Parts: sequence; structure tokens; C-alpha cells
Amino acid sequence: MAKEIREPQQERSIEKKNRIVRAGYELFSEAGYYATNTAQIAKRAGVSTGIVYGYFKDKRDILLDVLSIYVEKAFSPVLELMDSLTSPIDMRALACEVLTRATAIHQNNANIHEALHSMSHSDEEVNGRFIQLEDDITLQIASKLASLGVDAPNLNERVHFAMDIVQSFSHEYVFDHHPYIDYAAMRNIVESTLVSLFI
Repeated sequence: MAKEIREPQQERSIEKKNRIVRAGYELFSEAGYYATNTAQIAKRAGVSTGIVYGYFKDKRDILLDVLSIYVEKAFSPVLELMDSLTSPIDMRALACEVLTRATAIHQNNANIHEALHSMSHSDEEVNGRFIQLEDDITLQIASKLASLGVDAPNLNERVHFAMDIVQSFSHEYVFDHHPYIDYAAMRNIVESTLVSLFI
């Protein structure tokens, strides 16, 4: 019979579970998912391995909670920016700020980003959460732009494509470092492309 996983109710138990998730986040960031084990997570969290297994089925179960933290850290800055917009929108300034925030997010979360995205290729649930996230963000941004008077046709498709461009540039800027690329020039091209999608 499978062991029952506890959902903590008391404040002390909730804090213990949160420490385990934070320890997982840190260790997956530092060493990667496959090089981390539950004993290391328990030690970092200051709890016994038995406590870890009281709250989580396995290391992958911890990863799914870590993914929720990552999603919050990675996407809240852009969503907060969108929420703050008022009409009329200065598309060039918006494109510039989105790129600034997106590259900062990639820089500040580089290791965990790589660990989680590598898992998305082999883990259906992790991949599903990333796809759901893309869907949610696309629809939120498209709805916000429409409410502010942006009436470009196929707005969902334009927003989704814009997100792909921003993600691609951020990866290129933070991880790839091709010596033949002038990244300032590339950024200007990306900004102009984003603006052209919505005017």
C-alpha cells in the first residue's frame, strides 16, 4: 500500500515543507536535478529524510513545487508591467522594458531555468506546466492589450509570437554569446520587430 503524503496544516509544518522546497530550488539551481538527491535536500532544509518523504513522494514531486516558485519569479515581473499599462501605449518603450525584464529574469534564474527546461523535454507533466503557462500568459497579455485599444488582427497569435521572440533573444543574450553577434544591434532589431507586430 502506498504511503500517504501529508498536506501540512500547522504553521510549523507548512514552514518545514516550504524549507524543503526552497532547498530543492537552491540545489537544483546549483547542481542540477539529476545530481541532487533527497538526502541533500533534507540536509539543506535542516530536516530528516523521513520528513521529506512525509511531504513528498519523491524528488520529482519536489521539482513540481520548485517549478511553481520558478514560474512566479520568472513571469511576475512581465505580468506586473502589463498590469501597470495605461492607454495610449508607447510600444517602443514597452518593447524595451519587456526585453530588459526578460533578460534580467534569465540572468537571475539562469541555473534553475536550464534545469527545469531540460526536464521539460523528458517529463510530460513539467512540459505540460510550461505549455499551460505559455497559454495563460498569452491570453492575459492579449486581453490587456485589447482592453487598451490595440486592435491588431490575430492578437493571440501576435502575442504568442512576440513571447517566442523575447524568449529567443533572452536565451541568446544570456546563454549563447556568439562572438560575431552585436547584441546591442540585435536588441534594436528585436525591439523594432516587436513594435511592428502591434501597430
